[in-house]
Amino acid sequence: MTEQGQLLQKLQALAGSRGKYRAEAYLFVLNALERAYELADRRGHVTGPELLEGIRRLGREHFGPLARDVFNAWGVSTTLDFGHVVFHLVEAGLLQKTPEDTLADFADRYDFQQVFEDGYFSSRS
Repeated sequence: MTEQGQLLQKLQALAGSRGKYRAEAYLFVLNALERAYELADRRGHVTGPELLEGIRRLGREHFGPLARDVFNAWGVSTTLDFGHVVFHLVEAGLLQKTPEDTLADFADRYDFQQVFEDGYFSSRS
């Protein structure tokens, strides 16, 4: 099995064991981490807000004004849900955190309707 296939298998197992979020949410967060690195212009640790900005940008790019619907289908309806996904990935050994990183870093950072629907046509960044 390829490395990518093994990762997908791990994410499906993680999603199955947690029961709330679909495997696609976990994979999306890993992809958004790459976007966060680009935005921060560095590799290595990024903060929760930096990762959420990567999620916002990648979500708008990939799904446009339907991003909120896609995320909801994955079980994600708030930025805090993405925080839970991140911490599940940490617990599974697929991401690392610093002692300063907390779930609160992801709480109420932006409203999905506002950034993915209301603001989509007025601002495309």
